[in-house]
Amino acid sequence: MIPHFNEREINGLRLQLSKPNNISIVMHYKPDGDAMGSALALYDFFLAYGHHVTVVAPSLYPEFLFWLPGNEIVLNFETHQAEAENCLLHADLIFVLDFNDATRVEGMQHALLQSDAIKVMIDHHLQPTDFCDVTFSFNEASSTCELVYRFMFAMYADYKLSLAAAQNIYTGILTDTGSFKFSSTTGDVHRIIAHLIDTGVVPNEIHEKIYDNFSESRTRFLGYCLEQKLVVLQPYNIAYIAVTSAELKLFKHETGDTEGIVNYALGIKGMRMAAFFTEQDNGVKISFRSKGTFSVKALAAAHFNGGGHLNAAGGKSPENLEQTITKFIALLPFYENQLV
Repeated sequence: MIPHFNEREINGLRLQLSKPNNISIVMHYKPDGDAMGSALALYDFFLAYGHHVTVVAPSLYPEFLFWLPGNEIVLNFETHQAEAENCLLHADLIFVLDFNDATRVEGMQHALLQSDAIKVMIDHHLQPTDFCDVTFSFNEASSTCELVYRFMFAMYADYKLSLAAAQNIYTGILTDTGSFKFSSTTGDVHRIIAHLIDTGVVPNEIHEKIYDNFSESRTRFLGYCLEQKLVVLQPYNIAYIAVTSAELKLFKHETGDTEGIVNYALGIKGMRMAAFFTEQDNGVKISFRSKGTFSVKALAAAHFNGGGHLNAAGGKSPENLEQTITKFIALLPFYENQLV
């Protein structure tokens, strides 16, 4: 099903944007390729129509995304808090991308909610909360970048897609579809990709920048995780990896270094679910992945203060690493019939 934007809301935004506006674009904490790609593509779009635009990230993001066109203008809230808060405070509109609950911006939440700006959500996660004035939420979409692409042409059918915007959109769709392998990769998604390529995107170059651009320490960390930390629970068709803060420090961990490692555990033959546990100062961060109909979103929401998609979700635990893993394993018998 192709997402359909409400025409009344689109017309209202066109009217608001018929004159120059101060626009801020925000995304979730620790933004990934889809969050950054959608934000920077929308930045390019609004800039083309004469608006004053800022992009505010709640935190640092992976170095392998620093090449994205427009990256140099992004404000990191954690390092430029006063400037970022000023942008949000004086915005006419705030576009909220790739998240649907204000808690997902962590320390930036107060500044976001305190702003009187018109807030517009564009997102593809389940069960959006009601904190925006306009909500475009389509969980069947492959990515927020797909939705931003559709939004731009819903706003202005004659919009001339720039190469910069196309590269950003391609990055988000590529990363959020697992290089086009997830079931959300429809024929219509491939038609969007064709347009992006016709605009000048070179797929192999973007793939190399994202997936063939890791540091030596991250590569050694990956090997360590698979050799020393991988646990396979055959009776439940589950595999998991858990790393301590000391191990992260040993391998000179940087933002983004753990991204995607959980997929190696899920890639083992017969596995239905995989988890990656990361010890942090205030608890444990968890990444869940699954195959088929098993909902890691439901698991994360019910037991680990999380959420996400059917087959890809995240969660948190306030307990220490050992206690969190013990809790996780204790839950498995209750899901056994769904996993075998």
